[in-house]
Amino acid sequence: MRLFGIKNCGSVKKARDFLDSRNIDYEFIDLKIQKPQISDIKKWIDKKGIDVVLNSKGSTYKKLGLKNLNLDLSAKIGYCHDNPLLLKRPIIDDFGNDNVVVGFDEAKYKEIFN
Repeated sequence: MRLFGIKNCGSVKKARDFLDSRNIDYEFIDLKIQKPQISDIKKWIDKKGIDVVLNSKGSTYKKLGLKNLNLDLSAKIGYCHDNPLLLKRPIIDDFGNDNVVVGFDEAKYKEIFN
């Protein structure tokens, strides 16, 4: 299981604390250090949709001025790859049945990981 995020993100900290408190093993991938593969981004979008995966409310989205651009899905995937802080965090994948979880929701985590 992999958890994608950044160390200083509150939602990522909550997700890591949740998993750690239950002794659930995962590989942490810091998006400031390592970009996700385009194939991973496509998989997440296929499973959850671009509106869930792309953080259009974040500072990176605003800083890049993406709101005013009429980007197709391929361009959005490219932006997410080149600027991984555009991704909503945390993203957990590679656990049973090729599932993907985006964001932190304690109730949902309890349902999935207990």
